[in-house]
Amino acid sequence: MSLKLAKFQIGQVVKHRLFPFRGVIFDVDPVYANTEEWWNAIPEHVRPRKDQPFYHLLAENDETEYVAYVSEQNLLIDDSETPIRHPQLGDFFEAKIDGVYTPKERMSH
Repeated sequence: MSLKLAKFQIGQVVKHRLFPFRGVIFDVDPVYANTEEWWNAIPEHVRPRKDQPFYHLLAENDETEYVAYVSEQNLLIDDSETPIRHPQLGDFFEAKIDGVYTPKERMSH
């Protein structure tokens, strides 16, 4: 299996292709890296392939904010310019520049 380069980057705002939510990417897995239980809970007719990048999103819809794990094939760029309101946004990102949130510098010791 050859690894595919991620189409989206950390800090980009994306929306789901099928479901009404959007979010900002805070991490990327080169291939599926969640549990089999999570995988099997996805209805088979919409279940994505495992051999593609999967993105961790600070996600939101009209009702709530949450963390989502989404396959690359189900994401599109969100160019709405609407700010992300997720309460954890400040834990991961600083300013938004040209539509992309800037990741905070990680402290190491």
